[in-house]
Amino acid sequence: MTTRTSRALDHPVREEIRLEGVLHALSDPMRLLIVRALAAEAEAAQSCSVFDLPVSKSTLTHHFRVLRENGVINQIYRGTAKMNSLRRDDLDALFPGLLDSVLTAYSSQSARIGDGRDRPAED
Repeated sequence: MTTRTSRALDHPVREEIRLEGVLHALSDPMRLLIVRALAAEAEAAQSCSVFDLPVSKSTLTHHFRVLRENGVINQIYRGTAKMNSLRRDDLDALFPGLLDSVLTAYSSQSARIGDGRDRPAED
């Protein structure tokens, strides 16, 4: 069951978050960049507009939707902006150590081969 109120976005409740969905959401380099940025700013929600990634606006919207629908991030409206925060408490409770392991591995990979920002823009 998902929660929904007026102008609210659908999010799975903690018990509905599935490992395969989280792994799918974390399998894309652009989504990993988003998650890494949200993890670095854990105390403050960030607007979608602060993410400067080499993809079109519609593709960026898709990436946020995949992260939200799979329980990785929480999105709320603040005025007309969508504010994003990492669902670290839920992820850590369900899959202890997973998020930290993925982010550590991604940082190591980025140091070795780059973070994917130099990929051609997607439409």
